[in-house]
Amino acid sequence: MGIFSRFRDIIHSNINAMLDKAEEPEKLIRLMIQEMEETLVELKADCARTMAQAAGIAREHDAMADRAGRWGQKAELAVDKGREDLAREALLEKRDLEARADVLAGELAVVEGMVAACREDIGTLEDKLVSAKERQRTLLARHMRAAGKKRMREDVSRVDSSDALRRFEEFENRIERLEAEAELAGTVSSRRPAEGDSLDARFDRLAADEDVERELASLKARRTA
Repeated sequence: MGIFSRFRDIIHSNINAMLDKAEEPEKLIRLMIQEMEETLVELKADCARTMAQAAGIAREHDAMADRAGRWGQKAELAVDKGREDLAREALLEKRDLEARADVLAGELAVVEGMVAACREDIGTLEDKLVSAKERQRTLLARHMRAAGKKRMREDVSRVDSSDALRRFEEFENRIERLEAEAELAGTVSSRRPAEGDSLDARFDRLAADEDVERELASLKARRTA
């Protein structure tokens, strides 16, 4: 496929529509960007060659016009010297050079038009490339978010489909029962002496309780003084 054929395909393509229809938009846009970059390099090279061709035609045109001007001066000199025969030959040469210069001027206009069109094509393709790269960044961000969301949903699904959650709930229930039993045991022990305690042990606890009460009364007195 030639450079201008590829370029026309790219320029006329609707990037968003192509990506919406693609099964693998990220892969497609990478290929599109690669194709655009390669086409842009070739387009710039072709434009440079066309500009060089225009410069060459312009130089040749100017040379022809300059030579025609000099033959015109020679014709004037021949007339001044009374040499109409030489003046006639000089004018014929001048006319021939002017005709060739006119042809070169036409060629130059065509080539300069090609250069202008080429510059416009380069600008259009560069805009398309910027748009494609921006869309690539957007697609990459969307892909990362979608992949993360997919992993999260797979993890949740995996937990839901296993007995891990059930085991966790059973363990939590066991902890709650142990906490309730511990709280109940503390309440019972504070209300009555535990069975099996000796008489000495009960008197020791009573003395300890009196010590605590005295310390509490002393603390309250200090705080209210």
